[in-house]
Amino acid sequence: MGNILIRWRDELRGTFAGQSDTVPQWELELENGDDAGYFAPDSAVWTVHRSMTTLVAGIRSLLVQTLHPGALAGVDDFSAYRAAPLARLANTIRWIFTVTYGDTSAAKSACDLVLQLHERVRGTYTDSSGELQPYYANDPHLLRWVHLTFTDAFVTSYLTYGKRLPGGPDQYVAEWATAGELMRVTDPPRTFAELRRQLDSYRPELTASAAMQETVEFVRHPPLPRSQRLGYSILFAAAVETLPEDHRRLLGLRPRTPLPLRILIKPATWLVLGVVRLGLSKTGPSEAAARRRLARLRQQA
Repeated sequence: MGNILIRWRDELRGTFAGQSDTVPQWELELENGDDAGYFAPDSAVWTVHRSMTTLVAGIRSLLVQTLHPGALAGVDDFSAYRAAPLARLANTIRWIFTVTYGDTSAAKSACDLVLQLHERVRGTYTDSSGELQPYYANDPHLLRWVHLTFTDAFVTSYLTYGKRLPGGPDQYVAEWATAGELMRVTDPPRTFAELRRQLDSYRPELTASAAMQETVEFVRHPPLPRSQRLGYSILFAAAVETLPEDHRRLLGLRPRTPLPLRILIKPATWLVLGVVRLGLSKTGPSEAAARRRLARLRQQA
């Protein structure tokens, strides 16, 4: 039994570290730096991002982002997510945690790197009206869409499956606007109501397509180790449960779960998130490194 648990834990950690069974060096390096970074340990951003609800949020944000054909085209044309999905997951986690826990220099560098990689992501896509349109990953309109879907997914998932959020959803949206600005999003939303208003403005551009359906199917059934598939299916259902009805319909996902089954989704999700927390430890390497940096800075003050 002990060997089985150790193998499961190593597989779980490997999933989040891009198939590495050791803590990535970049996480350890978050201990370095000359300032406290953009977010404090008692911030809404730390509260949300240290929570296991980010697993639900990651699934939700991927699903919603596929609804914009311009954003989907960039991923479909340039991303290697089908060949190396865990590597792409690890890269996304690296960006999130570096901006969240790193000092300001590390956070800026992480965003600059993403923007630099975006420079080559250009092409064409068919819009919701059937017209051919150019896309560019650093187009301010697409950058805003990604920021909005990310912010909405993370705060909504936490509100649904997490605990108390300091300052409520407005505080998280206002704090994470800093990440949007680092990613060249002009005037990102700073309240939950404004977040939803800006998201609503994209609705005429959203559309279903064969490429979208293929991506949704991949997100529904990623190539995970057998030991993680049941838990993932529960997290996928949890993410779908938080989606607006029109998004769910465009994605070709089931209607809202009947009440008797809906009651079971939340406790099942809590159980899976709790098990994952046990496997990954209560405090992740990125947060632990950031806390060591903060302790060093306090001693030097």
